[in-house]
Amino acid sequence: MMEQTLYEKVGGEQAIEKVVEYFYHELVLKDDTVSHFFKNTDVKKQIGHQTKFISFALGGPKQYTGKSMAKAHEGMNIQPAHFNAIATHLHDALAHFGVEEADIDTALTKVASLRDDIQYK
Repeated sequence: MMEQTLYEKVGGEQAIEKVVEYFYHELVLKDDTVSHFFKNTDVKKQIGHQTKFISFALGGPKQYTGKSMAKAHEGMNIQPAHFNAIATHLHDALAHFGVEEADIDTALTKVASLRDDIQYK
């Protein structure tokens, strides 16, 4: 039997969309240290992009066709503290929906691999 991808394990795109909605509405947009990055963002559109991106990052189908991470974060000057806050919020959103800690670690390792494309741009 083939091992499930993390994408399948967490429940696919619909489940990931719920995590992403919670991530933005309950965590990121309520955090004064990072919410300013999203003040001119169409959050509904952002949730769609982020859902596709995280789905792909967790082993789901490649549907993310947005800008590269470096291009998407250009001019934002995201510092390590900002990156870490977002990673913590992602951890907490996944945990809120019952994702196991080992699986959260796998997801955050994938996110951490993008650090150089996101910070200091």
